[in-house]
Amino acid sequence: MPTSTRPTQVAARSMADDVRARTDAELHDLLHRRQDLARPAPADLSALAARASTRASVQRAVDALDLAHLQVLEAASATPQPVTAEAVAALLGATTRLVSPTLEDLWSLALLWRSPEGLRVVRTVGEVLVHPAGLGPSTTDLAGRPTPPDDVVALVDQAPPAARAILDRLTWGPPVAVLPAGTPERVATGARWLLEHHLVASVGTEQLVLPREVALALRGGRSHAEPALTAPSPVGDQREMAAVDAAAGQQVTDLLSLVDELAAEWGLRPPRVLRSGGLAVRDLKRLGTVLDVDQLRAAFVAELAYTAGLVADDGSLEPSWAPTPAYDEWQQQPGDHRWAVVARAWLLTTRAPHVVGTTPPGATSTVNALGPDAHWPPARGLRRDVLDLLATVPTGLAPRSEEVVASLRWHRPRRVPGTVDTVVAAVLREAEWLGVTGRGALSSAGRALLEGRDESSLAAAMHPHLPTPVEHVLLQADLTAIAPGPLAGGLATFMRLVADVESRGGATVYRFTPDSVRRCLDAGWSVDQVLGGLGDASHTPVPQPLDYLVRDVARRHGQARVGAMRAYIRCDDETTLGAMLAERELSPLQLRSVAPTVLVSPVAAETVLDFLRENGFAPAAETPDGGIVVPQAGRHRTPLQRRSAPVTATGVDDELVTTLVGALRAGEEAAQYHRDQLASRPGPSLPSTDPTTTLAVLRDAAAERQPVWIGYSDADGRVQRLLFQPERVEGGRVHGTAEGTARTLSIHRVTGAVPG
Repeated sequence: MPTSTRPTQVAARSMADDVRARTDAELHDLLHRRQDLARPAPADLSALAARASTRASVQRAVDALDLAHLQVLEAASATPQPVTAEAVAALLGATTRLVSPTLEDLWSLALLWRSPEGLRVVRTVGEVLVHPAGLGPSTTDLAGRPTPPDDVVALVDQAPPAARAILDRLTWGPPVAVLPAGTPERVATGARWLLEHHLVASVGTEQLVLPREVALALRGGRSHAEPALTAPSPVGDQREMAAVDAAAGQQVTDLLSLVDELAAEWGLRPPRVLRSGGLAVRDLKRLGTVLDVDQLRAAFVAELAYTAGLVADDGSLEPSWAPTPAYDEWQQQPGDHRWAVVARAWLLTTRAPHVVGTTPPGATSTVNALGPDAHWPPARGLRRDVLDLLATVPTGLAPRSEEVVASLRWHRPRRVPGTVDTVVAAVLREAEWLGVTGRGALSSAGRALLEGRDESSLAAAMHPHLPTPVEHVLLQADLTAIAPGPLAGGLATFMRLVADVESRGGATVYRFTPDSVRRCLDAGWSVDQVLGGLGDASHTPVPQPLDYLVRDVARRHGQARVGAMRAYIRCDDETTLGAMLAERELSPLQLRSVAPTVLVSPVAAETVLDFLRENGFAPAAETPDGGIVVPQAGRHRTPLQRRSAPVTATGVDDELVTTLVGALRAGEEAAQYHRDQLASRPGPSLPSTDPTTTLAVLRDAAAERQPVWIGYSDADGRVQRLLFQPERVEGGRVHGTAEGTARTLSIHRVTGAVPG
């Protein structure tokens, strides 16, 4: 790297000097790449160098390295200091031309620093990389400094099998072996042979360590078994972007429909919140049945709606999960805006739907959907890493899951969890369901999501790929209706009320059943309104079988009416009441006839209503004045809740970094001026001394009538240097003269004292 652009300064002797010698552009790059150094803003360049070498900051920087930078840093840590590109290249079995740019990049990250002799590894890197590349300490760093033999390989060839087995385990790391009490005699004999021939060193009563020189000899002079200095290139199937975006749009249509069905179901029959939080397994299974999806996808839809604030705990005495008022607002928006809301929520959430139904290590129970155990902080970072990898491959490429895993392991070797295969598969699966990808490739809208665009821009990116909402269905004689696209809001609500979804896809198939028609009648619709609504929505006449079904259900609907006595049942058809009395499944209701057309029960009216419906009867609830109760179907809502925004870290921008670099330069000039002022002051340097030492120095000087140099903190907090002639010390004060003036000083304000 050219040095002509750097300010002319004294040759660097420490990391602080190295940081001070950097140009503004190099400081700008350092602060951009290690943003933890910028907040809070350091006072000067010396403070910046000190912060850059702290273990916490170095740990973050090392954890963010890709495999190439990590291996070069490990090799640099294993070579004698100062580091040379030739020595690092020899350890990696690579060319100097390949290694040199990486060393320069590590220097720009302040993980290496320049001394007059050359590059050196920052001291705290050794604390983070305890055994770099699986290598142990050098013999010069080991107690006793065992001298390894000249020809390690030849000696190892003569080693007994037990000793050779120990070396085979230690050669590629970790370099430490533990031989506890009870070790088999064969292994103990092998360990003694290695100690006697100085191939291993003892670092404790039960520990052996393989010196670095011996390990490198056994490795053939290589630090890594498989150097990986170039990034892998994921391969996969190439897709046309038109097909990718079309597939993403269809997935979004299906997802929005699933969220609406979840809200409709939980608005009508809200499931209970478990005592430990979350959704019961049986309620998740029921949701999967209602949505006609497997439990994995049902958990994803529930978690997505919860993350986006569309469902929540209603906070009642017996809490349940129900749609929020925010859902009603969200439902009225166009599909592209609805997608933008849930997509941003998914990208920023730290919840992991894929862990639902699994048992974490050390736990005894499975993770429940919407429960606290589904919160997994690494989920957000890993999700972003996977999507960023998809954004770097050629447009339209759909890499396989194992290819993404391999790339992720290379780009973030110290950040991937042990379950990375499962996590990557889950992220790719959820991205497909959400329309962030289509047919495995990143969609145009997904790319806009990763770019951090606002909600309007995201909606605009998805809008062209969503099917246009339709306002009609095609009624068929087999009691089904086909919606040739996503239905408009009001029609969609009506169809979900009067029919059940049978299948989804490019077109949605609805099935009319007696239960679905009765559900619509229970909501307050009359037979004429139902048939009129279907006729208005269809381009074809209402088929005769559907007309018969609706009228037949309506004829029986409300024949039996339930009231509170605790409950009574009245019906003009005595045969129907007789059938109820004879039905064994209704025995828990303890029905009793009090008139030819009236039955009574000690059970609550709501329970009687449910029992009768579950056993094939079609009663209606009755008000005290004889009218029919019209339930608020699907309208259970949680109270208005304040949701906290996801915790996100705001990156430092160019303007902030430029301002900070200027402030650091000014702070360094002020610090240098202060150092120069201190160096030019007369008298010796004044170390800080405790009050007892200060008192002893002042008393001795007063007794011998000798002057002393003291540092004295005045009322404004400034420390003055005084050549003070003490005369007497008493009562926590010292009396004497300074510069020909009598002074009385408080002992506790004296910061340091040395004889003059």
